[in-house]
Amino acid sequence: MRDIKAIIFDLGDTLIYFDAVLENVLVEADEVLYQSLVEKGLHLEKAPFLEEFRTRMNAYFQERDSEFIEHTTFYVLGEVLKDLSFSELPEELLRTALRKMYTVFENYWIPEAESISVLKELQRRGYRLGLVSNASDDEDVQTLIDKAGIRSYFDRIITSAAAGIRKPNPFIFQPLFQAWNLRPEQVAMVGDTLGADILGARNAGMFGIWITRRAENAGNRAHQDAIRPDAAVANISELPALFDELSQR
Repeated sequence: MRDIKAIIFDLGDTLIYFDAVLENVLVEADEVLYQSLVEKGLHLEKAPFLEEFRTRMNAYFQERDSEFIEHTTFYVLGEVLKDLSFSELPEELLRTALRKMYTVFENYWIPEAESISVLKELQRRGYRLGLVSNASDDEDVQTLIDKAGIRSYFDRIITSAAAGIRKPNPFIFQPLFQAWNLRPEQVAMVGDTLGADILGARNAGMFGIWITRRAENAGNRAHQDAIRPDAAVANISELPALFDELSQR
C-alpha cells in the first residue's frame, strides 16, 4: 500500500495546454517585444535585434536543459541589450516589455477541461496539492495560473524562474517537503515530461505519474527507454481512480 499524502503537479501540458503553432506565435511575440522597447526610446535595428535575441534564447534553452539552471528571459534580454550598448536600463522597462511579450503567449494557453474538477476532488479527499513549473518567467506562470482559475487549490507554487533551478534537479521540491513535513515517498509528482517531471520524481524519491495525452514529442521519445514512470494515465481525470488503486495495493 502506498501512503500518498500530497501531490505535486506540473503546469504546461498537464493542467493547461498551448493551442497554437508555436513558430507563428513567436513571430507575433517578438514583434510586440521589439515595439515595446522602441516605444520606450531604444533605437534598435529590428532584424538584427530580434535575430540575436532569439539566438540567445535558443542557446539558453539548450543550456538549461543540460545544466538544470534557470537564468530567466529577463536576464537574457538584459544581456542582449547590454551588448548593444544599452546598459543600466531601468528594470521596469525590461519587465514591461517582457510582460507585453508574454501576454501574446498567454492568449493561447487553455485550461484542460478536467483540471478544476480533478483538483477539487483531490483537495476534497485531503491531499495536499503543490505546483512546480519549469519556466523562464515567474510572472508569466503566475498569470497563467490565475487565468486558469486554479490558484486556490495549491498550498505552494514554485517556478524554476524564481528558484533558479529546474526539474529534474531534486532540490526544487525540497521547500514543499519541508512545508508539508512529509517524506518524498509520501508525495506523487504528476506531469507530462519524462526528462523533467518523471526523472525529477525519481531523483527526489517521489512516485512519478506520467500524463500521456500531450506527451508525444521528441524529448519524451528520446527518454522512453531510460526513464520509466511508476504509473501512467492518458488524462488527469484518471487520477482519483489511480490514487484509490494505490491506496489499496
